[in-house]
Amino acid sequence: MIKRISVILVMLSSLTTVAFAQPEACETTRWYCVEGLNDGLDAPGDIIAQDTPRAAIESLLFFAERDAWGYAAHLLDLSNIPEEEQALRGAELARALDTVISRKAVIDWDLVRDRPDGIDAQASSDQAMAGEPRKSLLLWTLDLGARPAAIRLARVKPDGGEPVWVFSRQTVDNIPALFQRYGPNGFEAYLPAALTEKTALGFMWWEIIGLPILMVLALLVGRWVWITLNWVSGRVERRVIKDIVRSVRGPAATGAATGLALLIGSSVFVFSGQISTFLTPVAWLGLLASGLWFIINAVEVVLDRLTQFDDVDLTNQQDVHMRTTATRVAAARRAFVVVVILVGGGVFLSQTNIFQNLGLTLLGTAGALTLVLGFAARRVLGNIMASLQIALNQSARIGDRIVYNDYLCHVERINFTYVQLRDWDGTRLVVPVEEFVSTAFENWTMKEPEMLRIIKVKCAHEADVGLLRDAFMGILDELDQDQLGDRDSAKVRVAGQDVFGKDVWFALPCSDPNTSWDVACDARERLLAAGTRIAEDRDVVIFPDANAAEAA
Repeated sequence: MIKRISVILVMLSSLTTVAFAQPEACETTRWYCVEGLNDGLDAPGDIIAQDTPRAAIESLLFFAERDAWGYAAHLLDLSNIPEEEQALRGAELARALDTVISRKAVIDWDLVRDRPDGIDAQASSDQAMAGEPRKSLLLWTLDLGARPAAIRLARVKPDGGEPVWVFSRQTVDNIPALFQRYGPNGFEAYLPAALTEKTALGFMWWEIIGLPILMVLALLVGRWVWITLNWVSGRVERRVIKDIVRSVRGPAATGAATGLALLIGSSVFVFSGQISTFLTPVAWLGLLASGLWFIINAVEVVLDRLTQFDDVDLTNQQDVHMRTTATRVAAARRAFVVVVILVGGGVFLSQTNIFQNLGLTLLGTAGALTLVLGFAARRVLGNIMASLQIALNQSARIGDRIVYNDYLCHVERINFTYVQLRDWDGTRLVVPVEEFVSTAFENWTMKEPEMLRIIKVKCAHEADVGLLRDAFMGILDELDQDQLGDRDSAKVRVAGQDVFGKDVWFALPCSDPNTSWDVACDARERLLAAGTRIAEDRDVVIFPDANAAEAA
């Protein structure tokens, strides 16, 4: 029995010894575990600080200022390079990486934390990595043509060593291609050494000189394209070709200027990151805007050729279909412009990696900027939606005769942000669309063109309305019958009275609301003259005898 117990104790002791002899498990959530890190490099001693992400970048900049590329090589993960080549190639890759970062990257030091675990202690709780240790940090993203290339820091822990921050092996693998694309080009090789020196702002002297020259050159090219197309349009005989050439002047000039800036800024003048961060998005945005502008103008020219309304008086009664068509075409144009802008903006944001970088530096205030822009543009957006509302519900069509705020006018244009009304005397009334749709107005041609115009006349109490009724019916025979509506609708009614006399309303049927006002004025003039003749011929009272003071 004692022998068995001894055997069991020996076995337990052996298992305990094996368990304690096993190496400690690697915490893969906090760092990347590797067997060795840069074993082909000489031991750097304590001169390199890379225990935090910020210390690693500061060390790279420190060694770059002193051309100590052998020490800078320790800041790269050279695991994919044979050990016998790490010393030589590591120094070359460190030099190339510093050149790429200084030229094309803008490091946001607020995001590069100075603590070993890389935790962003100021991050809000709704962020995915809030309060979590980081083992990889994205510093910048650069375009390599077919794909984007990220510049990342990784926290690596070799066996038996302390975890350190180095540039990731994927970043190291991309350094040669990045240097070839964004490093010094042939243009800089011919520049004097004085122009390649950096100024206090961090830019080289040739950048400070070359950027204004590039902007002036782009403006001159855009101006030349505009003048050339303007000259061509003046010598074209066919109207449609002339309109097309004139419509593409603006887009072509804008596209040529921004395209030239993008081409030279990416191939001839390889500007530093502080400049290209803004120059490249602006150039791409200019190219996109010119393309969208060209599409919109082309559609406008086509629609103008398909719907010729300039030589047609849309206020005529028989042009009801044309009024509806003109309104729908105007609505289609506005809807098309909105869709093109939204689609183009979406393509710009989704197909470029520009805002991935801007998100590290500028778009942190995107929420506040969106609120400011939304507040500033709320009236414009409201007017655009209101103009589409008018086109959809047909409450006012182009050419309709309306009474708006006591103005007798017709709708001449329905634009994005305002409605253009033409008063009966030829003056134009410009009303914001949002205000137009929120104000009650009379539309005389909305449903049926026929209408009754009421002529109100103040008569004496003893006036014989029958005589006036007969005179009114005779006046109807004298008026233009094409401008009159259903004669059975003509009425004469005593609608009220006061101390001065009685109110007699004469209902005049009109067939066209666009001419009804003129017809009513003519009928009123004839009616007053007929009343005066009746009073003189029959020696009766028709109109009340009251002076101005009594009437007031």
